[in-house]
Amino acid sequence: MESTAGRWWAPGRVNLIGEHTDYNDGYVLPMALPLGVTCTAAAGPGGVVRLRSRQAPGDSVDTTTAALGTGGWSEFPAWSRYPLGVVREFERRGHKVSGVHLDLDGTVPIGAGLSSSAALSCSVAIALRDLFAPTTTDTELIDIARTAENVYAGVPTGTLDQSASLLCTPGHLLFLDTRTGAAEQIPFDLAAFGLTLLIIDTGTPHRLVNSDYAARRAECAAAAAQLGVPALRDIPFAAEADRLTDPLLRRRARHVITENARVLQIAEQLRTGADPRTIAPLLTAAHQSLRDDFEVSSPPLNIAVETALTAGAHGARMTGAGFGGSILALTDRDDTPTIVTAIRESFAAKGFPPPRDYTVTPSAGAHRLPGPNVV
Repeated sequence: MESTAGRWWAPGRVNLIGEHTDYNDGYVLPMALPLGVTCTAAAGPGGVVRLRSRQAPGDSVDTTTAALGTGGWSEFPAWSRYPLGVVREFERRGHKVSGVHLDLDGTVPIGAGLSSSAALSCSVAIALRDLFAPTTTDTELIDIARTAENVYAGVPTGTLDQSASLLCTPGHLLFLDTRTGAAEQIPFDLAAFGLTLLIIDTGTPHRLVNSDYAARRAECAAAAAQLGVPALRDIPFAAEADRLTDPLLRRRARHVITENARVLQIAEQLRTGADPRTIAPLLTAAHQSLRDDFEVSSPPLNIAVETALTAGAHGARMTGAGFGGSILALTDRDDTPTIVTAIRESFAAKGFPPPRDYTVTPSAGAHRLPGPNVV
């Protein structure tokens, strides 16, 4: 253990393309955001775990590593189950945590589909790695953070969010094969082409726990079983979905199959240095597929996408799991303010809450922050 205290940061993410493919063993293409969660952590004695968050000042938690192994998780505030789950997983996997004080502060908007929960889990995971288990690999950290979400927070995510938060690099998208874990950094220099990636948070938070998200996973698994493959990733052509007699399962499968193809095509185009404008129609096609075949969009998401395209965006789509959250739009830098204004006006006309907007660049993955140790 090199030190007993410090500050660590992990980003949220936006997924350029590859939605609902991760739990189907497919391909994704996310990037890290400049928004994230800072974890100030200090090792302590006696197995005491103290947890504080600036975003939840009234929900501090004081417990022990031993108590985390005995159940009773429903007594903890919902947000705290992510970091506490990370602590428990380190212990369960044989990485002794002598005790730890965790103070958290985040800038990723909660419920916007930008993976605030993965930023939270991953910031704690890299802190615990550096304090207590420095030989822990990125692969294990991804699995620890995913398990914290799945088992302790009750959110049935795949590995997309945690992989992006931990593995992304500045100026690049992360092309990830979620079955094998193989990853490749794909250049994504929007400024060189006079472009901006615009994020619009619709202000309608998505909910993954006890939501239709779990139903989509089950539908995909059922479709794969009926098609005789381990996962929908193993179906290369959308026409094969027509073998499904259930029209709902047919639509679900068609989205996943075509979405994987879009990820592969975009990765190939960007890998060879193409103008990102050439990928814009695929972004829009992804939204149509998510809206019609996977049925995870919403009226605010649809209005934001339609308005962005009408106002001059090259391509736009909802991003994240859906049922609320955010859209992304590929825009010319000089046109971005006009597009934002148009979306705000469309929301006002529909009586939707005012959206928030961000222009983002591919940022660094999780890392320790420089500076002296803090307690």
